[in-house]
Amino acid sequence: MSINTRRMAATPEQTWEVLADGWLYPLWVVGATRMREVDEGWPGVGTRLHHSVGTWPFTFDDDTEVLEVQAGSMLRLRARTWPAGSAEVVIRLGAAGAETDVSIEEDVVHGPARLVPSPFRNLGMKARNVETLQRLAYVVENRP
Repeated sequence: MSINTRRMAATPEQTWEVLADGWLYPLWVVGATRMREVDEGWPGVGTRLHHSVGTWPFTFDDDTEVLEVQAGSMLRLRARTWPAGSAEVVIRLGAAGAETDVSIEEDVVHGPARLVPSPFRNLGMKARNVETLQRLAYVVENRP
């Protein structure tokens, strides 16, 4: 499992607003290239983001489903990325004064990517999530 954490210059409420707006997903998630649809009620349990991954012309339509939510503090997702498989991602928000510590825990749970030895798989996810958290910080910290 890969775990990354970053402090953001925004309150947990401001950070949650970005996570709760499914249409912003491709702005901060590395690999997501476009949003096709956001289920009504996002981020409720069972709702999905319908997105595409990859780079044109090699894009694939996939989705991310909410498995568990604690509004304002935690979001557990099942992210599908064909053909690699699917990953479970847990995003946690913790107050740090007027700022927020955001952590992302991720591991592959299904598909061919599980065949990659864990140390190598974790290196790739760790690097990807450093960038994901940097992008999330840009969006969160620069919203009006």
